[in-house]
Amino acid sequence: MTQQIDTDVAIIGAGPVGLFAAFELGMLKMRSVLIDALAEIGGQCTALYPEKPIYDIPAHPAIEAGDLIAQLERQIAPFSPARLLGRRVDRLEGAAGGFTLGTDRGDTVRAKAVIVAVGAGAFGPNRPPLEGLPGYEASGAVQYYVRRREDLRGKRIVIAGGGDSAVDWALVLRGIASSIQVVHRRAKFRAAPESAAQLDAAARRGEVEMVIPYQLHALHGANGMLESVEVVDLEGATKRLPADVLLPFFGLSMDLGPIAGWGLALERNHVAVTPSTCQTSVPGIFAIGDVANYPGKLKLILQGFSEAAMAAHAIHPIVYPDVALHFEYSTTKGVPAA
Repeated sequence: MTQQIDTDVAIIGAGPVGLFAAFELGMLKMRSVLIDALAEIGGQCTALYPEKPIYDIPAHPAIEAGDLIAQLERQIAPFSPARLLGRRVDRLEGAAGGFTLGTDRGDTVRAKAVIVAVGAGAFGPNRPPLEGLPGYEASGAVQYYVRRREDLRGKRIVIAGGGDSAVDWALVLRGIASSIQVVHRRAKFRAAPESAAQLDAAARRGEVEMVIPYQLHALHGANGMLESVEVVDLEGATKRLPADVLLPFFGLSMDLGPIAGWGLALERNHVAVTPSTCQTSVPGIFAIGDVANYPGKLKLILQGFSEAAMAAHAIHPIVYPDVALHFEYSTTKGVPAA
């Protein structure tokens, strides 16, 4: 069912930073709509690692990604932002104070300002070039995201990759999987040093097996059921690793999609913004979170939260050109009625 929505601000992206932007806008008495290509809110936190703990959210020594999204949803509830999920914005026209957005489902949104909070755009896994891969993907024998750790209980797991995801999941799945083997082409990992050190310690204790230096070479099994993963070293020697599930973590391919054609100044697939306001090169369009780029930028959720607050304050004069904004602490004004 197509919808027509008139609002103050259109937020493209319903991940954690987009959700917090809805809160900040609500605190300044601005209406918003959340638009996301995924069928549920949360972005990568929901789609890729809902059970993975995050350690750098203020006041939460550790919080699982899915729980963080649930708390953010509670936080925006008083403002009841409209939602257009399972939609991709494919059209943007107009100027500050009067934008019109269209989706691939035929929806129309009229807004005075736009916030782009799409992470690094539409995302998908970088797949290894292995024969028969689609059949193993369909059966779940090859997975690129871990939605529920319990689904892997008692399984023989092969993890391929050398970044944070590979190392983190090797550590998390200890005591859940019956065996864990980590395949990497070299001894040095790209993961956070502390995590890499923990993996080395786990290997010394026999909790995981390091398969280095090797790369994925072939999959063996029948009817989508995996029996072993064949790996090859730099000299061409191969060996087979018994496996029920392969977790290849080779990063995500990112695509800004139609956003790349909106005339925004781009820097290596990211959107350049003014740091103090997060406004892009097009007045009235703002970018926050991982998609935004400026000197000193850190790709952290907490920095995206700060950018959401700055963007909301910068948008206020566009939505209320004749109203002076007097800064107030939330402890003073509370949460205004929607």
